[in-house]
Amino acid sequence: MESKPAAEGLRVRHKAGSVGDTREADTTSPSKGKEGKVHAQVAAAQVVDILSVLLFFRFINALCVRTFFQPDEYFQALEPAWSIAFGGDSGAWMTWEWQHQLRSSLHPAIFGLAYKAVDGVMSFLQLYPPFRAFILVALPTTLQSVFAALGDFYTWKLAMDIYGRQSNAPWAALWMTVLNPWQWYCSTRTFSNSLETTLTIAALCYWPWEMLSDAKASDEVPLRQNGRVASLRISLVLAAVAVLLRPTNLFIWLGVLGLSLTRLGLAGQTPLTASTLLVLLREIVVCGMAVLAISVVSDRLYFGFWTFPPYKWLYFNISQSLAVLYGCMPWHYYLSQGVPLLTTTFLPFSLVGLYKATSSSKAFSTLQSNTLRTLAFTTLAMIAVLSVISHKEVRFIYPLLPILHILAAPYITIFFTQPSTPTQPAPATSPVTLRHKLTLINLLSVNLLLAGYLSLFHQPAPLSVLTFLRNDFERLHPDALTITLGTNNTTASNENEKKELFALFLTPCHSTPWRSHLVYPALRARALTCEPPLHTAPGSPERDAYLDEADRFYLPTGPEGRKDYGVSFLADEIWPPLSLLDGDDSSDDSEGKERRRRGGEIPRYIVGFEGIESVLRAFFDDDEGGGGPGKGMGVRLERVWSAWNGAFNEDWRRRGRLVVWDTGVYGGGAPLPHLVAESKKPEGDDAVRVVDEL
Repeated sequence: MESKPAAEGLRVRHKAGSVGDTREADTTSPSKGKEGKVHAQVAAAQVVDILSVLLFFRFINALCVRTFFQPDEYFQALEPAWSIAFGGDSGAWMTWEWQHQLRSSLHPAIFGLAYKAVDGVMSFLQLYPPFRAFILVALPTTLQSVFAALGDFYTWKLAMDIYGRQSNAPWAALWMTVLNPWQWYCSTRTFSNSLETTLTIAALCYWPWEMLSDAKASDEVPLRQNGRVASLRISLVLAAVAVLLRPTNLFIWLGVLGLSLTRLGLAGQTPLTASTLLVLLREIVVCGMAVLAISVVSDRLYFGFWTFPPYKWLYFNISQSLAVLYGCMPWHYYLSQGVPLLTTTFLPFSLVGLYKATSSSKAFSTLQSNTLRTLAFTTLAMIAVLSVISHKEVRFIYPLLPILHILAAPYITIFFTQPSTPTQPAPATSPVTLRHKLTLINLLSVNLLLAGYLSLFHQPAPLSVLTFLRNDFERLHPDALTITLGTNNTTASNENEKKELFALFLTPCHSTPWRSHLVYPALRARALTCEPPLHTAPGSPERDAYLDEADRFYLPTGPEGRKDYGVSFLADEIWPPLSLLDGDDSSDDSEGKERRRRGGEIPRYIVGFEGIESVLRAFFDDDEGGGGPGKGMGVRLERVWSAWNGAFNEDWRRRGRLVVWDTGVYGGGAPLPHLVAESKKPEGDDAVRVVDEL
């Protein structure tokens, strides 16, 4: 079949060179005339310009995202990375997944090496510790912005390879990925899914799509052209890394490879020969084993013994059914919520793209049509397989977003520009005339409003509270600002600073980042945990009845339901009773029990959402005439910081402002103008004496 006038297409991309190739573009295709000729240097310069703009854009994107989304962004990447860079005594919070080797060390190793290198340079330059801390906090998202820009770039590049230079569709794909609210909100976050997305689209870009061509229309044998085996190797290496990071990524490659070999639902006759299949099999085995060996060695160095995280991941999530503890969604979750959230206002065009790609179309050549159909079938198969799994998150289908952009690109181009025919985009060499301008403005306005709100105003407090705590620690303990323990640590490890618990987080567990934002090991903090019941069997009564610390704190204990919780947990687990106070040894009445001496450390600050203030005051009873379990502990709660945390939150425990209360047992707290005078708080030896007495 002849290549259609709609696009240059994949069929000639290796004659003309892929985007960025230094060879001159071929102009013998019927789809190109003299006006379509692009000089090789112009094409190369265009690639450099596009990548440079995307790098700058995503860097700004990373700076603008100031909100909290999900804890996996930090606890599956930055906490183990911090441990890699600064050691096991650095205060990093290693969750159960790392203690049981469910995750590959490859992802956190990227950030760990970056931490180590940048901190080494700053240490050599002897930069001011607070400035070093600021740079280390900003470093991960800055690095992730590079990966995000590469994801955008390869989306454009693959679209260019599929549709050709003569089409405006690749530029539509680029604009969609740049203006997509989900991309703005998530691409610069340090989720493994974000890196997985970049690896997937890059691997698809290097994949030898000529294997899907029609043997009758071309006498070229796949993988025989110069550089095609090298391109295949790059694709396989990137795909293997993506699979190791997220094992579910394997379904994408099973779809692509399966359709390439079987050609189910594809047009034309396969060009694959026995020798080509042997080369493909050889490269899959060699590249896969090479990446697997690197991963195994990395995990051996990180965990200290031989282990295979993908197996552990399958064992705990499937055999032990632990994933369901983090939520069960209906089978249609990805159809009703996942894909709409990913594509937002581009959803109609993505649906049209999926439909058109899976149906017969005369707008594209056989190779183009087969490539689009393979991408569409793979997307649908991935969604179908993941829909069977009980625990679902939008992030799990994030790697499909670039594919959806590419599939939608021709149809958003047709809708918003003047088409040359009802089914084909206008050539790039023709003047572009926009139409449906009001609709376009409305769509872009909705996208910009969503991106702006989510990145600036929806849950910003979990990040800003750690900035407050870190800055206040720098003010109170200027001699304890070492980042790496064991160096210049004499002052930082003095008796008083060892004793002080700087912050207690009474929030749903993992509501904030941890050491990646607290930074200093001497800044000691404690938070409610939510470890899963690894000791229980699936479906057992013990598992059904299991409650973690956060559950026990928020567990209703009286007829008032949610309003009556927390006090007994604080009395029994955070500050358990040790003995009766002096003079009350013989007392066994309720008044005597309320005056027990309590164990546990009293923090300088307590952090929580404003809904728990009544719980804290009921426990400490700092109002006159009361008798709470914590009465007599010397705590006088005062708000020293609070911040708005968004207009809504689906979790009732996280609604309202995030607040920091000063317990008043240490001197030098952070007062605000409307708070009680600083002189009313115990200072110096008095503060130490209060803690010692308790």
